[in-house]
Amino acid sequence: MSYIADFEKALEIGRPPNIKALFPNSKALLVSGKVIDRAMLAKGKAMTMAANGRNHLVIRGALMAAQRAQAALIIEIARSEGGASSYCPTNYWNMARQVDALCNELAITVPVAIHADHYGIKSTDDLPFARTEIPSLFDAGITSIAVDASHMLDDANLLVSIDLNSYIPSWAGYETEVGEIKGSQGLSSADEALFLIKGLNAHDIFPDWIALNNGTSHGLEASGQGIQVELTAGIHEALKDYGVSGAQHGTSGNSSDRLRAIANQTTTTKANVATALQMISWGVEVNDYGNAILDGDGEFVKVPGQGMTEELWQEMKDYAKDQGWEKGNYKKLNAAFENRIMGQPKEIRERMARRVDNFVYTMLTEVFNAGGTARYAVDTILDAGSYDLGPKTGRIESPDEWTEEKIHARAAELDTDKGPEGDFDD
Repeated sequence: MSYIADFEKALEIGRPPNIKALFPNSKALLVSGKVIDRAMLAKGKAMTMAANGRNHLVIRGALMAAQRAQAALIIEIARSEGGASSYCPTNYWNMARQVDALCNELAITVPVAIHADHYGIKSTDDLPFARTEIPSLFDAGITSIAVDASHMLDDANLLVSIDLNSYIPSWAGYETEVGEIKGSQGLSSADEALFLIKGLNAHDIFPDWIALNNGTSHGLEASGQGIQVELTAGIHEALKDYGVSGAQHGTSGNSSDRLRAIANQTTTTKANVATALQMISWGVEVNDYGNAILDGDGEFVKVPGQGMTEELWQEMKDYAKDQGWEKGNYKKLNAAFENRIMGQPKEIRERMARRVDNFVYTMLTEVFNAGGTARYAVDTILDAGSYDLGPKTGRIESPDEWTEEKIHARAAELDTDKGPEGDFDD
C-alpha cells in the first residue's frame, strides 16, 4: 500500500488515548515516543532530532523540515523552560496544541512525539507536587517524558524514578538520566548506568532512552570538548541486554562529524537541539557546532535580512542589557518577546521558520541519518496494531535483589564522581 494509505490507518490506531480525546478530528499523527525510538532502531544507525520548541516559529520550521525529510520527529520542552516556572511561551500544557494545529495547517504526514524533557526532581520534597503535575502533562497531550533525578545521588535517583513511574502511562515514551549534564566534569560510568537500569528493570520499568553526562553541556558551549563517543559507546554496550537507547543532550557544542559518530557508533536514537534552533530562528549566525558566533566585541552576529527584523533584534538586545542579562540568559527573551515576534509581517515570520527548516532538514538528512524514518514509524504502528508498543525487553533482574534497603547498599558500593555542585539546567 502507499504511504498515505498506511498513514491514514496509523491515524486510526496509532494515536494514544489522550491525543484522541484532545484532538478527535485531527489529521496529525501524534504518537508515543516509543514509536520514534523504534523507527530509528528499525532503520539502524539513525537518530532523530528532539527539537526544543522555545518559540512557535521553531516548532513550525522543525515540522516543515521533518516533512521534507520524511523523518519521524520529537518536539520537546524542558521543565525549566516550559514548566510552572518558565522562560518560554511554549510550555508543557500548550505544546501538543501548537504541534497539532501546525501539523493540520501544514499537512504534516510524519509521526511526531510530544516530549516533556528534563522533568527535574531536585529532592524528595518535589515528589508530592510531581505526583499531581505529571498526570496533568499527559492530560494536555504529552506523549513522552524524561524523569530527571540525576541531580540526586544514585540511590535517590532510582527510588524517585520508581516512585513516579505509576503516574506515567505505560504506553508513553520514557527517558531516564544518570549523571547530570555538566560537560567534562562528573562524567557518567557504565556502573552508574547499569545500577539505574537494572534497578528499574527489577521493578518492571523499561526505559526507552537513557541520557548520560558524556561530555556535553546545555546552552552556549565554547570549549569544544563535546561528546565523548567512545565513553558513550562503551556504556551503551554494557546496557545492551536491557533494550535501552541513548538520548544525546547538549548537541549544540558538537561538530557534525562528532554527531555522525554518535549516530553511527552508539545506540543513540534521540538528539536534543535547543539553543541552536533559538538562535537560528532569530537570525543569529551560528557555526557548524550550532554555537552562536560572536564578533570582536563579544556580541552576537545578526545576519542582515535573515531571522527577525533588525529593529526587533535591537529592541531585544536593549531589553537584555536593561535586565542585566549576559549571553547565556538571552534565552529569557523568548517569553518576553514571543508576541512581538509573532506580530511581525508575514514574510518575516516565514523567513524565521524557513531558516529553522533548512538547518533541521540538513541535520536530519546529512548528519542524523533520520531521512525516511517516517515510513519505519508508521510500519511499527501497523505491525503492533496499536498505539501501545510495549517494552523492548522484559524483566531480567529479581525484585528481591532491588528492595529499598538493598538499593541503598548497592549505591554505597558505587565509585562515582558527580562533579561540582551548581545550576546546570542550561
